[in-house]
Amino acid sequence: MSDPKIEPPKQNWAYASLFALAVFWAGLILLTFSANTTSKVIPYSEFKRLLETDEVAQVTFDAGTVSILTRSAAAAGNGESPATPALKTYLPEIEDPALMPLLEKQGVEIVVTSPAARNVGNWFGTLLPWVIMIAIYIWFIRRVSGGGAGQLGPGGFKDFVSGASQKTAADTPTVRFDDVAGQDSAKREVAEILDFLKDPERFEKVGAEAPRGVLLMGPPGTGKTLLARALAGEARVPFFNISASEFIEVFVGVGASRVRHMFEEAKKRAPSIIFIDELDSIGRVRGTGLGGGHDEREQTLNQILSEMDGFSGREAVVVLAATNRPDVLDPALLRPGRFDRHVTLELPDAKARMAILKVHTKNIPLADDANLEQVAAGTPGFSGADLKNLANEAAIAAAREGARKVTMKHLDLTRDRVIMGTVRTLAIQPEERHRLAVHESGHTAVAYYLAHADPIYKVTIIPRGRALGSTHMLPEEERHTLPREYLIDRIAVMLGGRAAEKEILGSISSGADDDIQQATKLARAMVARWGMSDKIGPVDLRQSDEHPFLGRDLAMPRHFSDATAEAVDNEVRSLLEDATARAQDVIRDHQKEVEGLVAALEARETLDKGQIEQCLGKKSAGRVVYLAKPSDGGDAPA
Repeated sequence: MSDPKIEPPKQNWAYASLFALAVFWAGLILLTFSANTTSKVIPYSEFKRLLETDEVAQVTFDAGTVSILTRSAAAAGNGESPATPALKTYLPEIEDPALMPLLEKQGVEIVVTSPAARNVGNWFGTLLPWVIMIAIYIWFIRRVSGGGAGQLGPGGFKDFVSGASQKTAADTPTVRFDDVAGQDSAKREVAEILDFLKDPERFEKVGAEAPRGVLLMGPPGTGKTLLARALAGEARVPFFNISASEFIEVFVGVGASRVRHMFEEAKKRAPSIIFIDELDSIGRVRGTGLGGGHDEREQTLNQILSEMDGFSGREAVVVLAATNRPDVLDPALLRPGRFDRHVTLELPDAKARMAILKVHTKNIPLADDANLEQVAAGTPGFSGADLKNLANEAAIAAAREGARKVTMKHLDLTRDRVIMGTVRTLAIQPEERHRLAVHESGHTAVAYYLAHADPIYKVTIIPRGRALGSTHMLPEEERHTLPREYLIDRIAVMLGGRAAEKEILGSISSGADDDIQQATKLARAMVARWGMSDKIGPVDLRQSDEHPFLGRDLAMPRHFSDATAEAVDNEVRSLLEDATARAQDVIRDHQKEVEGLVAALEARETLDKGQIEQCLGKKSAGRVVYLAKPSDGGDAPA
C-alpha cells in the first residue's frame, strides 16, 4: 500500500492580511494624531483678523474644519516642499456670508478636500476595528474547539472533524507482540485477528464475517493501549487511533461527525484497525445525562452503535476499544455484532512481573547483585506501568549517584519509594520514636509467629509518605483466593502494633488509625460478602452497590433489616476482638524477644529478614505457632 504524500501547510494568508490591516489602522491613527498635534487651534475671530491683515496665504476646508497656512510659514518652505498648515479653526454653525468675499479680496488660495476621499478614510477608520475584533473572535473559537485555521493541517476543517491520527503501513507502530510481556492469554486472543486482517479473502470464501469489535478490559497500567499498538504493528494495516474524549468538542454535533468520518476512512482503506481508548468516557449507560436523549455524549454513542451495525460484512475493519470500567458501559455496546469479544488483562503474577522487568531493563545496565526475581516477588499488585516506572526510577537514582550500573540497592529503594513514598525528614522526639519502634515491632512479631501470615521481608521506622514506619511482608506464592485462616491472621497482624503498645508500654496511641480502618474493612468483607461467619451464613449483606454515576453508598438503601445489621456488626466486632487477643498473646509470650527487636530497630532504623530472625529466633518444630480455631476466632496453639 502506497503512502499518501502530505504536503506542508500553506502560508496562512488570513493572519498576514490581519497583520497588514492592523498596521494600516495604526498608521491611520498615528497620522490623525500627528495632524492633530502639529496644528494649533485658534478662535474663528482670530482667523478673521489674520485675513484682514493679509497674513493668510492658503486655507483648506474639510467638513467644517479650516486649516490655515500663513504667509510666513509658506515663505519658510522656500518652495522646496509643501508647507504644513500650522493653524486650524472651525467654521461656525451659522454660515458667515462675509467669509468668501474676504478670502477673494485678500487673494488667499482656497483648497477644498474631496468628499469621496474623506468618506473612504472615515469608512476604513470605522470598519477596521470591527474587522479585527471579528477575526480575533473566530481565531479564539477555533483554538478552543481543538485547532486553529493554521493548525488544522492539509485537510483543513475536515481533519478537525475527524480528530483521528492515521498510521499507514510505512508508519506503523514499532511495538510488536514480543514487547508485550506478562499478558500471554490476552495476546493469544488478539492474535486471532491477525489472520483475518492479513488474508480476509480466505475467511470470506467460507462465509465468515469480520469480527465487529474487541473490548480490552483491565485495571489501569496493564497494557491495553500497548496491546492495541502491538496488534497494529504486527498486522501492518492502517491504524486509526483516537481517545473517546476527543469525540466531544465545544460545537454540538462534532462528536457524531468525527465518528462518521473516521469509520468512512477506515472502510475506504480496509483492511484497517480503529482503536478507541477510554471507551467509558462516552460509552456509559444512556439515560443519565442532563440533556436526556439530546445529550451530546449520547448522540456520539448512538453514532458509534449505528456505524458498527452498518458494516456490510465484507469490510475488514476491526474496532478495538479499551476501558477499565466495563461495568458502566451501555449494554448495547456489548451485544453480539458490536464489542462481542472481551479480552481481559489482569495484573501480572510473579512470573509475568519477571518477564515485564526483563523487557523494561533490557536497555538498563544491571549490576551482578541486581536480582530481578526478588524484585518481582516483592512487587505483588504492581501493574506493567508500575514496573516500568520502578525500573526507570532505579536508573535515575543510579545516574544521580554517578553509578555506571543499577544495583539491588537502587531497585530496593525505588520499590520502597513507589509503595510508601519519598523519605520525609521529621524531628521525632525520643519517646515518640520508641513508641513507633514498639508499634512496628508488634506488627513484625505477630506476623513472624502466626502460621498463615506472609513471611516478613523488612521493617523500618523511617518516615515515608504518610506513614511514620512500615512492616513489609512478601507472599511466598501468588494468591487468587484468600482462605479464612489467612484472613484471620492478616487481621491479627494489622492489630499487632496496637497490641504491642498496650502490652509493652501500657497505653495505646492514635498510631493505629489506619490499622483499625483496614482491619475493620477486611472483617466486614469476611462477614457480609464472603460468608465466613457461621452465625450469619452465606448471605450478601454489603451495605450498597456502587452505582456508576451516584457512587458508593448512594445508589440504593440497604436491603436487610436492622436486626441483621446488628448481627453483622456483632460478628465484625467479635472477629476484631479475637484478633486483638491473639496478637496480645503473641506479644506477651515473646515479650523478651520483642523488646530485643525494639532495641535493634531503634539503633538501626531498618532491619531485613536475617536481622529480624536474629532478634526473634528461628522458627523450629518445637516452637509454638499460633493457629486460629475454625470458626470462633479463638487460639489453638500447635
